[in-house]
Amino acid sequence: MPISLEIMPLDTPTPEPEKPKTMVVRYGYMLAIGEFENTLGHKVGCGTKLVARTPRGTEIVEMLTTVCGNGGCGKSITRDKLLDYISHSGGDDYPFTGSGRILRVATTSDLAEQQKLDDQKAEHLRAARDLAAHYRLDMKIVEVEYLLGRERIIFYFHSEMRVDFRSMVRDLAGVVHARVDMRQVGARDEARLIADYEKCGQHCCCKQFLKVLTPISMKAAKTQKATLDTAKISGRCGRLMCCLRYEDETYEELKAKLPRRNSRVRTDAGEGWVLDGQILTQLVLVQFDDGKRAAVPMEQIKEFDLPRPRLANGREMQFPGDGALPPGMERDSRPGPSGGRSNGRGAGPSAHRPPQRPRPPTNGQRSNGVPPRSNPPSPGDKQPPNGAHSPNEEK
Repeated sequence: MPISLEIMPLDTPTPEPEKPKTMVVRYGYMLAIGEFENTLGHKVGCGTKLVARTPRGTEIVEMLTTVCGNGGCGKSITRDKLLDYISHSGGDDYPFTGSGRILRVATTSDLAEQQKLDDQKAEHLRAARDLAAHYRLDMKIVEVEYLLGRERIIFYFHSEMRVDFRSMVRDLAGVVHARVDMRQVGARDEARLIADYEKCGQHCCCKQFLKVLTPISMKAAKTQKATLDTAKISGRCGRLMCCLRYEDETYEELKAKLPRRNSRVRTDAGEGWVLDGQILTQLVLVQFDDGKRAAVPMEQIKEFDLPRPRLANGREMQFPGDGALPPGMERDSRPGPSGGRSNGRGAGPSAHRPPQRPRPPTNGQRSNGVPPRSNPPSPGDKQPPNGAHSPNEEK
């Protein structure tokens, strides 16, 4: 059967890929994310410095990726994936905006102008701190940020309470000769602005990629750390480290597989009490009934949460750490003098109380309620003058 080959003409133009309609950029010291309209007539690579109109003004931004319809390009994503990422990374708290527009690619003059503004940072920070001290404001000036063209200067400050800085802003605007915005930040945002490296040797998560800084519970620190030393579990901000929440879910799942402390388990070597457990290694420290202790892997534990065995008197055996008596010794269960149960030493809690002292007499009364006798005055006592009565005599 003959095979027909269709020859395409050489001058057939190759269809050009669709130009991305929007770009995802990062801007500002607080690492905000924006999806802005793409007005460029050519493609740019990731990491390119651009000049964009953001909700704050005209400033230099960094391109992260482009958004296209099919997302077939390795450097582009679809809008559904973008929104899904935002919803899983903080939702409404995620610093994302879509009101902006890309103006142009940043030129050498744009970058030089921005660098010239940043060189004034030390001078303006000193002026702002001096004014805060002059007006006796309880605030710490952390950082200053400049927008392109000097159309706005943003001062970040940290304070535990609200601060009335209106007088300070008027004087500060006269010093910097630009519009001044004051932004109050917390301790974690302060670390995001000025911190660099953490004790792990990496850049601080809040400065590198973390957008939503949620508080960490002490429960997560207790689960993951063998010690609660403040120097070991606190970050540059003085709060609990953000990385504690990364593995919190995994720790909770592994912890649920371990038997509870003070419970009974059955292993290949017999039954015993659970003294402790290691979450990551999944080892359980067991004290057997013969007094021996051993670290047993979870694979060798047949059953756990077994009922406690009973002693000869019918009472349940207590955990060794609870001060339980050896088998065969009965615990005195008679009520103590106060009507409560025994405390294990043969008497109730009130049996060991020290004797109570009698209350001192008040209002001239004896402790038994009988008024004191009036003793006759001794010869050496002073007699009251005529017409006067002694304190013990009735008028």
